[in-house]
Amino acid sequence: MKFRVERDVLSEAVAWVVRGLSSRPPVPVLAGVLLTADEAGTLTLSAYDYEVSATVTVEADVTEGGQVLVLGKLLADLARNLPSKPVDISTEGAKVQLTCGSSRFALIQMPVSDYPQLPAQAEASGSVAGDVFTQAVHQVSVAADRGDTLPILTGVRVEVDGEKVTMLATDRYRLAMRELTWSPNSSDTTHVSLIPARTLSETAKALGASASVNVSFGDASRSDGLVGFEAGQRRTTTRLLDGEYPKVTSIFPTSVDTVAVVDTQALIEAVRRVALVAERNTPVRLRFTDGQVAIEAGTGDDAQGSEAVEASLQGPDVEIAFNPQFLLDGLGVLNAPFARMAFTQPSRPAVISGQAEVDGESDETYRYVLMPVRFAG
Repeated sequence: MKFRVERDVLSEAVAWVVRGLSSRPPVPVLAGVLLTADEAGTLTLSAYDYEVSATVTVEADVTEGGQVLVLGKLLADLARNLPSKPVDISTEGAKVQLTCGSSRFALIQMPVSDYPQLPAQAEASGSVAGDVFTQAVHQVSVAADRGDTLPILTGVRVEVDGEKVTMLATDRYRLAMRELTWSPNSSDTTHVSLIPARTLSETAKALGASASVNVSFGDASRSDGLVGFEAGQRRTTTRLLDGEYPKVTSIFPTSVDTVAVVDTQALIEAVRRVALVAERNTPVRLRFTDGQVAIEAGTGDDAQGSEAVEASLQGPDVEIAFNPQFLLDGLGVLNAPFARMAFTQPSRPAVISGQAEVDGESDETYRYVLMPVRFAG
């Protein structure tokens, strides 16, 4: 095998495929990146760990086609630090020779015959705008569980019904739900999938810059347990989580007593400042009255802080306490100038959504439900 490829092209391609590789793979060959050079003028890089696969195809000047498997992290480190010159890669015996300007490296070949076959990419089920996909995944994944106690809660539930897609995630203390439209290949398409949140987030960040992302939920009759994403020459699959997701949408309140509208960025900055004096695992208190919301933290002999932010209020005054980081997570992904906060009572969940204007309509396509924290008094 022998080919030449531009340094930046190689660096970006390797970085894409190795992003999910484990530093301690169960099988040594799973730490490798498979390079496939085609004399038609393409270089395909692939990585797979039995859970996630990633493949990208780039242009290359191929003199001799072939396949080789090398350590992925090492190749990524080298490609990122090479001088800005074309990179020549060839095989010589048991080594892979990499040359870039005066830089020369000899990499060990790993056994290609031991490398598992990558999962086939199923036909696309539909497509979604890249920026919409990225934003939606970012908004819901903040609420996914980051622990291992309940693995099913580490995923994002994706339900497709025709042109409507509903994404949902919860860690039992907050819940995020985003609704969006996409372009299905069939108007009667229906799917329900539970996708690992971390993998979905990384995929959205990497593919979201594309104009459109193709999504494949596979053949329902085949039940291979995979979901695939493709944008341009980049393709990835991930294995779905097993289990029945809890019916958490019942947490949305059926009635609202008080609604407050606050400048999103002003509230974020105030909560962030006041929370600096809050002890670990202690809440910040929000007291909503006509014209303002007062944010407070700390009591008694502890450090204390307070700040007031202008707010529009409809309904009775309300005082409620939240985990400050959970509150900041929800406000930070609203992507709206104003935050609409709806309450029933201090012991019941609050619903946060975005709003373009103080007296405008709430954008119900994204809702963030946050459980309150009990506080003294």
